[in-house]
Amino acid sequence: MLTKNKQMNRDQIEMIAIEPLVPANHLVRKLEAAINLPFIYSLVQDMYSSERGRPSINPVVLFKMAFIQYTFAIRSMRKTIVEIETNMAYGWFLGFGFYDIVPHFSTFGKNYEQRF
Repeated sequence: MLTKNKQMNRDQIEMIAIEPLVPANHLVRKLEAAINLPFIYSLVQDMYSSERGRPSINPVVLFKMAFIQYTFAIRSMRKTIVEIETNMAYGWFLGFGFYDIVPHFSTFGKNYEQRF
């Protein structure tokens, strides 16, 4: 019997956690358990000013973005940002919530060139 979907409810409000959306065997969960990146803060501390400039993007997040790009063979920085915006597993790995804004690809690119 042919069944048609009822009206789409794409704008309905749901209360859901991000944690269950990432499968237990996903590679990002294994990476999160295997690597410990807080040492990055001490390495890049001299590159940030505490007195001037705009608020920074977490350097561990920027490193993890590059890590995602290489691990999942994403060919460009623009595509990496699009993938992070649409793939909940990547967002979970970066520590983003549903409504967190992913850094612009140019910010990612400049940090990659200047810091990594």
